[in-house]
Amino acid sequence: MFSRFQRFYTSIKVAADVVMLTLAFVLAYVTRFEGPIPVVYGLPPLEETLLSLATVLIVFPVTYRQARLYATNRARTHIGEVFEVFKATIMATLIVVALTYFTRERYSRLMLAFFSGYAFVGVSTVRLVLREVLNEVRRRGFNLKSILVIGAGELGQRVIDTVESHKELGFRVVGVLSLRPEKVGQQVLGVPVLGHVKEVDAVLDSRPVDQVIIALPLEDQAAVKPLMEQLALRTVDVKVVPDLYQYVTLYGGLEEFGGLPIISLQGDPMTGWNMVAKRVFDILFSLVAIAVSAPVMLAVAIAVKLTSRGPVLYAQERMGMDGETFHILKFRTMRVDAEVTGAKMASKDDPRRTPIGTFLRKYSLDELPQFFNVLWGDMSLVGPRPERPVFIEEFKRQIPRYHLRHKVKAGITGWAQINGLRGQTSIQKRIEYDLYYIENWSLLMDLKILIRTALGGFLSKNAY
Repeated sequence: MFSRFQRFYTSIKVAADVVMLTLAFVLAYVTRFEGPIPVVYGLPPLEETLLSLATVLIVFPVTYRQARLYATNRARTHIGEVFEVFKATIMATLIVVALTYFTRERYSRLMLAFFSGYAFVGVSTVRLVLREVLNEVRRRGFNLKSILVIGAGELGQRVIDTVESHKELGFRVVGVLSLRPEKVGQQVLGVPVLGHVKEVDAVLDSRPVDQVIIALPLEDQAAVKPLMEQLALRTVDVKVVPDLYQYVTLYGGLEEFGGLPIISLQGDPMTGWNMVAKRVFDILFSLVAIAVSAPVMLAVAIAVKLTSRGPVLYAQERMGMDGETFHILKFRTMRVDAEVTGAKMASKDDPRRTPIGTFLRKYSLDELPQFFNVLWGDMSLVGPRPERPVFIEEFKRQIPRYHLRHKVKAGITGWAQINGLRGQTSIQKRIEYDLYYIENWSLLMDLKILIRTALGGFLSKNAY
């Protein structure tokens, strides 16, 4: 039921967006070609106009989805919603411009600009109106589905909190049943404990309940069988929340395999088209970056060769996706005998640096050859920074969930790096930022990280 209501709510937003995008396109066409602005090259053919409309009706909703604008997020404010729509609209417009540039000889840039503005205003307005309508419906208590939660412990509290945070779906927890007699008469997160679990029949007879959610911990699973036998005699919907959420680490959830329900505790964040899209993005961007930075890399290579003896490039073993090791490329910034006594992390005012090394590290110019690592598939443009295997064993013992950062390819830059977590900063904090990136990944997020990196994210007081 939850998923059905979620899909229904999402479909309303998608349909509303498509309607507003169509109206914005028509209004932009009228403004450009039937308004006071002179038409120099004549009206575009009907076929081209319809093709342009089809393009925006595909690109914009897909971009909005990548920007998580169709995901439920009650914590997002009205201003936050408008800002996210603005960013996604700009991104979608740039994609349409790129597609049109490569597929059409001539198109109206002015019409596209009008459309972008109208689309932003229209979609934002509809989103805000929809939120207010839903809020008013909830305030008036219309079309609410009542839920009885069985289990007053931590798992039951999680269920209550989740339902309360998604009020737009129309659910309301009306009561809780507990296996602990002492909790009867008390409240759990503002919801009354109506009685003992054995009293489920009496409670269901005394009030209307649309759905029962069983949220009992593993140690109380013996009570589930007799409870299910009682509920099997009723028409109420019954859901079970397995007490396994504390073991879910990354991209876990309920899956189905040949009709067999399976609970996934840990999964791969990037599969299917997500993996393909990220790889294509990496290849195209790295090719452009190599071409643009070639003169800089040549100058750096000459400077390294002239200021110290030894090779220009330094290949260091790092650990990447699925624990596989690879050799990361860097311009050499330290003496060739820097690690004769063993592996050691770089530090501030490190005496092992070459004369040009300090400058290269400060401005991250030593990282430029890693675009070739991206092109070869060892790395991605954006992702957790790869560490050396000799240090990883120690980190894995000290930091819970450290290994999960290896579920994706390592990156040249990342969410942690643009937030100042470089060098000898907190490893624990860095892992938190890495896992946040993995759990919230989208191509739009990758692009945002790359833009912030280009605008100065590669500069850091901890870059040494």
